[in-house]
Amino acid sequence: MRVNKSGPELLRFPLYNKGTAFTLEERRAFGIEGLLPAQCNDIDTQVDRIYKSIFFNPDDVGRNISLAMLQDRNEVLFYRLISRHLEEIMPIIYTPTVGKASQYYSKVFRRGRGIFITPDYAGRIEDVLRSSAPYSGVKLMVVTDNEAILGIGDQGAGGMAISVGKLALYCAGAGIHPARTLPISLDVGTDNQSLLDDPFYLGWRNKRIRGDEYIAIVDEFVAAAKAVFPDVLIQWEDFRKDNALMILDRFYNSVPSFNDDIQGTGAVASACVQAACRISGSDFSASKILIYGAGAAGLGIARQLRVQLQRSGLSGSELARAILVMDSRGVLVSDRKGLDTYKQELAWSPEMAAELALDEGAMKNLQEVVAACGSNVLVGASGQGGAFTESVVAAMLANSDAPVILPMSNPTSISEALPEDILRWSDGRALVATGSPFEPVTVNGSPRRISQANNVFVFPGIGLGTIAAGASRITDGMINAASTALAAALTGDEIAERCLMPEVSRLWDVCGVVAFAVARQAIEDGVAKDCDESELSRRIADYRWQPNYPEIIVET
Repeated sequence: MRVNKSGPELLRFPLYNKGTAFTLEERRAFGIEGLLPAQCNDIDTQVDRIYKSIFFNPDDVGRNISLAMLQDRNEVLFYRLISRHLEEIMPIIYTPTVGKASQYYSKVFRRGRGIFITPDYAGRIEDVLRSSAPYSGVKLMVVTDNEAILGIGDQGAGGMAISVGKLALYCAGAGIHPARTLPISLDVGTDNQSLLDDPFYLGWRNKRIRGDEYIAIVDEFVAAAKAVFPDVLIQWEDFRKDNALMILDRFYNSVPSFNDDIQGTGAVASACVQAACRISGSDFSASKILIYGAGAAGLGIARQLRVQLQRSGLSGSELARAILVMDSRGVLVSDRKGLDTYKQELAWSPEMAAELALDEGAMKNLQEVVAACGSNVLVGASGQGGAFTESVVAAMLANSDAPVILPMSNPTSISEALPEDILRWSDGRALVATGSPFEPVTVNGSPRRISQANNVFVFPGIGLGTIAAGASRITDGMINAASTALAAALTGDEIAERCLMPEVSRLWDVCGVVAFAVARQAIEDGVAKDCDESELSRRIADYRWQPNYPEIIVET
């Protein structure tokens, strides 16, 4: 790598800085002799040292801060550390700790990362992107407006922690080079009064803009992103459900983009049910699914499961009855007064709802609805901690010998149930995956790994496959291909262990499998140029970056 920086400036540039790994020759050539201790270490020695330093702190938020500081000074070492200790570090840079990091963002701020777009930049967002982006070849953005962060809501400018964390997993899991990524916060204000009243809050200190003014900012941003980075892929992250759906539809044909909360979550949930069918030997078409929660995640889950049910042969009334959705007011029925427009897509007709033979009160009771609809798959997307009680699990067991129970809400505090409880109540019969990481649970004297129904198994592969194929947009078929590939990626041992998701340690390989399926589907859907499978595999492999220090020479 040719480098045009030297002296202290080189040590301050995180993608070039090697710290104590600079050789004596490099120290002399770049004018940094005397600025580092005498010893030269290889990268693995550095990893061992920094791992012990970071994990000396018992607090996960403190570890998150230390990891952010490492990323700000030496990116290659940061990603090497993640790759070596992925299972331990992923919950710190991502769910669940990243939620707390977004809450504490302004209080622990040390150095800016990514670009903040505020209404003050209206009319000149393209200029801001051109002047502020640290690299010119950006292929991937994770963009949030910070309003629906995990299950904790509006975090204002603190939502940037989510974009940064997601992109770190793109780099570590899919092998997207850090210089090809850019986190973006559309900081259009906050309705979180505690932030507005906080003297340390760093965001645009105003109430959120809404309506036409909001849409104008998003429109201008997308146009600017395309102008500055013509091949950019955008992942929309943590938008309020109405804005999320509007944005997803608005830019479907104009820029390759997807919403991870809707499509990524749906793909993972569908993969879990497909895996459960492999374990139990049942047919996907026999699934009777109850989704508890009708927000953006619930919508995405319902849509993706419906696609898979159609592929399994269901149609008409059978398809309509296969998925039942509940929100905080009970079963979604199309004649309910004040029903949100998007919920009409999820609602049963009054005639179908009448078949449940439940009164108005029972239609709000999860246990009674489970019993009435005969569900063998229960998906939690409600953000209501503890909603899946022992009586609910008992009702599921009455419907199936091996019910699928997915408490997917995260962070951990809002998980619909603890996997330990579900497995105890079901005598180990339930097939469980959770949105947050949990420790293994002892079942009948043996430890059982708790599968994490985590979007990290799909979104990096969706991004890599889209970029490698040069897809002009992300189709519904590409999302479904990611889901099917993820389910198929489970090993025989994982199936035998009743796991619905791969081990996190296999993320690199799983991302490659998902990326290939997505890229191949892009070609089949006519949104990418045709090429044979061997060429596609080569493209994906060549594009992937691994964290090794390059040899650097002075640019003359």
